Amino acid sequence: MRSIDYFDRGHDRNPDRLAIVDTASGLKLTFAEVKALTEQIAAALQRGGFQSQDLLGLYGPNDGMLLVVLLAMWRANGKWIPVNTRNAIDANAGYINYVRCQWLFYHSSKADEVAQLRALCPTLTNFVCLDQACGIDPSLDQFVAGVAAKDFIEPECDAFGNMMDLVGIFPTGGTTGPSKGANVTNLGWGTMIETAADAMGGRTDNPVALVSAPITHAAGPIALSTLSLGATQVILPGFDAEGVLSAIADYQITHMYLPPTALYQLLASPEIGRHDYSSLKIFILVGSPCSPEKLRQAVEVFGPCMCQSYGQVECPMIVAWFPPEDVARFAYEAPEKLASCGKVTRSIKVALLDDDGNHAPLGESGEICARGVLVSHSYFEKPEETAEVRKFGWHHTGDVGKFDADGYLYIVDRKKDMVVTGGFNVFTTEVEAAITELAEVRECCVFGIPHDKWGEQVHAVVVADGVDEAAIIAHTKSRLGGVKAPKSVAFIDSIPRTAAGKMDKKALRLPYWGGSERMVN
Repeated sequence: MRSIDYFDRGHDRNPDRLAIVDTASGLKLTFAEVKALTEQIAAALQRGGFQSQDLLGLYGPNDGMLLVVLLAMWRANGKWIPVNTRNAIDANAGYINYVRCQWLFYHSSKADEVAQLRALCPTLTNFVCLDQACGIDPSLDQFVAGVAAKDFIEPECDAFGNMMDLVGIFPTGGTTGPSKGANVTNLGWGTMIETAADAMGGRTDNPVALVSAPITHAAGPIALSTLSLGATQVILPGFDAEGVLSAIADYQITHMYLPPTALYQLLASPEIGRHDYSSLKIFILVGSPCSPEKLRQAVEVFGPCMCQSYGQVECPMIVAWFPPEDVARFAYEAPEKLASCGKVTRSIKVALLDDDGNHAPLGESGEICARGVLVSHSYFEKPEETAEVRKFGWHHTGDVGKFDADGYLYIVDRKKDMVVTGGFNVFTTEVEAAITELAEVRECCVFGIPHDKWGEQVHAVVVADGVDEAAIIAHTKSRLGGVKAPKSVAFIDSIPRTAAGKMDKKALRLPYWGGSERMVN
């Protein structure tokens, strides 16, 4: 099925049910109203020259109409280009130019940044501001004026639901250049939605999902999964611990998604325990491994709703699933299993392989490799990178894991040089390249170290003369944005190296992680 078909499935359950509640603007829309709006916006896109499989980006804070436009773009059979507002402008411009995105819908609060993108991105030729007219750009109301839902022309579709059409080109994180774009098809996307909906559904007749993570990041796909169940989406403008805790009780939230770092902020909030959380059926943690102790505490606070899933952009969201029933049971019976990310789902096959493609014995670690329709098609215009990540007939995730005798999967390290901080991927080679642009820096090694709030923080070890920590952080922030910039810098005389002459990151990381069995948070 097509991406929009999953929204329509939720619509058909009860068209009169509220689909969107925007807590900031007060906007409330039923499924019937959202469907009509998506048809009207899709018709306006077609009037403006938008063709099937054209590319469209969204840029702004969480907003109910941002989600509506995302659905409208899929109704017109477009391809979504996520644009992260936390990235530096140059990084976003690099990705937009790489995929040659043509359309950008944005919120007026980001007008200054959009002006910079306009100057840097020659392929961006169509701009619409969601909430008001902005310079030469029309507001969304102006953009749709003169067209109606009935004017929408359904794009051609075959009996297989255009399964190989793309729903988007999703950035995977950069190395020394722009991010690679993962070509995600209707086939893979639909597999993800159906697997996730099956895992999360069936627990209530009145599903209400809280959206506080960025819609332009992972919250968009998860919202579509719960919309297919007929869930009302309660949208917060962003994550705020106290706001989330009160919203659970105020709106009787049943489903919510957050990265583990946001969970840690909830647990540390002075408001914890002051609200009723009994409505929660699914509180899903996605984006990075969760501290087992924090997960145990969360079960005590929020009840038997805590669950985890494991995936990545190239095989999204639900390679493995740790259901709330198991998490709640193990919190008391076998807390050591809370370090797991669950069992492999029915939609994909997983193997742990060594560098030669051999399967790791039970209990031993290997690279987590996946095979099945959940895996994305390829990297956009990067055939060599696609071939490299698909060696031995498997997709290689870059994560290192192991299975226990009961089939639970544990992530123990990362083969790729990547830090997951606050749910965002930071590739260390990109940060190292930015730091070594400074003439005073001779060598640099970047890795993740534990952080109570963010799970991991970006840390740099530098060999340099005549430059201090503040200057390195400021330079990197200006080049890559605040998420990717190191939060701390240590200076040493030389970088230790392995026998093969490579930087020995394991030796550098060890003092920060101590005797921990895994070097991820």
